[in-house]
Amino acid sequence: MSLLNNSARIESLMMLSRFRTDFYGCLPARGDALFELTDAILCADGPVRSLVGLALASEHRRGHGALYAGLNQGRVDVGRLRRALVSVPLPRASDGHLVLAVDISPWLRPDADTAPDRCFCHTYGYGENKHLMIPGWPYSVVAALETGRTSWTAILDAVRPAPTSRR
Repeated sequence: MSLLNNSARIESLMMLSRFRTDFYGCLPARGDALFELTDAILCADGPVRSLVGLALASEHRRGHGALYAGLNQGRVDVGRLRRALVSVPLPRASDGHLVLAVDISPWLRPDADTAPDRCFCHTYGYGENKHLMIPGWPYSVVAALETGRTSWTAILDAVRPAPTSRR
């Protein structure tokens, strides 16, 4: 038996359908390949370890060539995607308030010598409880959290701060 009543389920499916349509509209170049790639990522049974695995997923109905063409030649209209994400209702606590979380996490890339704008990111307990400075990019993420026994979040924004903005 479902916890949602029938009208809530229909409203949820309508909201999802609207968002998928809006998201597809954010993909002006190679949209079909990028859209199926997104479905494959979201429907994966576990961590995505390679692009080949995504090309073999049943949600990605195109060949692996389309996957690479989508990644190499596809485009995402970021402004339109932000507007589509803003239209989705945010999760709220039982009292109706928004609960926000802010995090700055590094994307470590010690071997990417030619990558632009890398800086040194502080890591905690990286191998044998050592605190190291490793080259990479910090990302600042803001998310709305749902309370209770759930792990659903809504990512509101993710930004890579410019190297000159850190002190």
